[in-house]
Amino acid sequence: MVTTFLRLLADPDKAGNLLASCISLRLGVDDERVFEVEPSAFKKVPGAPFAYWASEKVRSVFKTIPAFESSGRSARQGLATAEDFRFLRLSWEVKEGVERWVGFAKGGSYTPFYADIYLCVNWMNGGAELRVFAGSVIRNPDYYLRPGITWSLRTKSRLSMRALPKDCIYSHKGPAAFLECDASEEILALISISSSSSFYSLVELQLAAADLRAGGAAHSFEVGVIQKTPAPYLGNEEKVLLAALARRAWSLRRTLDTIEETSHAFHLPAALRSRLGDYDPPAIDVELSGLQAEIDAIAFDLYGFDEADRAAALRSAGMVDEDVSDGAEAPDDSEDNGSATPLDQTAGLLSWAVGVAFGRFDWRLATGERAPPPEPEPFDPLPAKSPGMLPDGAASFHSHVGILVDDQGHPHDLLRLSEEVLARVDAPVPADIRSWLQRDFFPLHLKQYSKSRRKAPIYWPLSTASGDYTLWLYYPSLTAQTLYTAVNDFIEGPNGKLSQVRRDIASLRDKGSARSRDDDRVLETLQSLELELSELRDLVLQIAPTYCPNHDDGVQITAAPLWELFRNKPLQKVLKETWAKLKKGDYDWAHLAMAYWPERVREKCKTDKSLAIAHDLEHLYVEPKPKARGKKNINS
Repeated sequence: MVTTFLRLLADPDKAGNLLASCISLRLGVDDERVFEVEPSAFKKVPGAPFAYWASEKVRSVFKTIPAFESSGRSARQGLATAEDFRFLRLSWEVKEGVERWVGFAKGGSYTPFYADIYLCVNWMNGGAELRVFAGSVIRNPDYYLRPGITWSLRTKSRLSMRALPKDCIYSHKGPAAFLECDASEEILALISISSSSSFYSLVELQLAAADLRAGGAAHSFEVGVIQKTPAPYLGNEEKVLLAALARRAWSLRRTLDTIEETSHAFHLPAALRSRLGDYDPPAIDVELSGLQAEIDAIAFDLYGFDEADRAAALRSAGMVDEDVSDGAEAPDDSEDNGSATPLDQTAGLLSWAVGVAFGRFDWRLATGERAPPPEPEPFDPLPAKSPGMLPDGAASFHSHVGILVDDQGHPHDLLRLSEEVLARVDAPVPADIRSWLQRDFFPLHLKQYSKSRRKAPIYWPLSTASGDYTLWLYYPSLTAQTLYTAVNDFIEGPNGKLSQVRRDIASLRDKGSARSRDDDRVLETLQSLELELSELRDLVLQIAPTYCPNHDDGVQITAAPLWELFRNKPLQKVLKETWAKLKKGDYDWAHLAMAYWPERVREKCKTDKSLAIAHDLEHLYVEPKPKARGKKNINS
């Protein structure tokens, strides 16, 4: 029995269009909102959704073309840590090359073909700590570290399949698909098929969600849906062509990512990137649109879509908002977007210059003295360093001990060094950089280096109460001696700021009655600075004796004992709360907790195996005795 359906979900004037459709139906006039379908036809689609808007030919594809989960193809759910703050880090938080940390795909915003893997997970000894942690779920570990395809589980955008490099693990929020053979060309071809508008339309049919975008709801691209979506057999010629299209799209999207300094693909900031000759965003966008059109045309033929079906699929696929991040992942775009918060070119250039001054980035890419390395392949393991970072063994722009300073005239003055960097690469030097460094840089840096609900700035400004004097600590170079060095070489020593201020005060006092009013004002300012510097020194020396930083703890834990020295109020609040939780015992898995409260942590290791593994103290753990089974009542 044929049933009539009226499709009005996307219409703003539902009442008016409902009346118009009813009149058309009564008069026998064609209306694009009216569909007449035999309900039994819905059974052809898994779950039998009321996909009345799809043609009979499209619904029949589920019977005529094999499902994704067949012919050596698999889609799988991944790891759920149950405590991300403990087991996850952003890639720039951990020491380069440490085996403990493995790339972790965890969804993110809409970005087909390519997305940087900016998270890593603690997988030391095959995830030993995670395997015994209460609540964690290690699904399908046999697929971990293999090349494949990943996507965002839940998003307001359309499905975006992208390459998953080797030696990575995937999340329950970033599921993955694999081919039995792990062949790069076949995986790339499958990325093309699953990125096509026809594949997406078949996914939407199962969700019965073609109109949800209009209502602002999020899609949930569950593994079971992907498994059941038809994926056509590919002949060798089609496979080669589709793989080449996906490879080119991957390369173009990666090129767009080469201006993001937190990315594994970073080369140079936007203001300098064109010097390498292959960066033209408008042209890249045009080419990407052309590649998508080629993929769609091939896929339409493979699925057997007619012109009407093609038009419907393209309309559905076009309803994409690339600026919406994974709604399930974070309410704030800045924290878990797949791409970094866009910077204007001047801010990006200055941020890079700071990085060069600290020895993080290589200025020689901008001058042509060093050529960028060849582009990697899509499934190559993530590099330890981005192409824009200073290679191992190369001379840094400026030699330092992990500390720079905001202090005019000082040999380690961050402003002077940043200006020298810009001059070295023949870039314009903006006016009043010192004001920018003091006021604007750290809030920008904090936002840029915070993702997935992790605050992870790597340049730490430790300031006096007024902010008139700031030590900049470089997190990757942080050691147990850094705070002592800050006091001895920058604050207190013979050439330290406090010594200099005291000499200036003594000189002004020696003038006696010959001091001018200006001299008195300068003297008053210097005396205030002397007091603030003394307070800064005392606070740093109070922290230093027990401070033993460990990069495996991550930025937030490592910075927590220094919370009073950060003047940025939002971060100071976070660090203060983190320090309180550390003292309370909430983060006893951290190395810093062991440094401050060893007896408490060791006692916990006796009953918590994951904690014992975290501190390499498994010998302290005591397995609980098995519970005795109750005796059966022989009379029962």
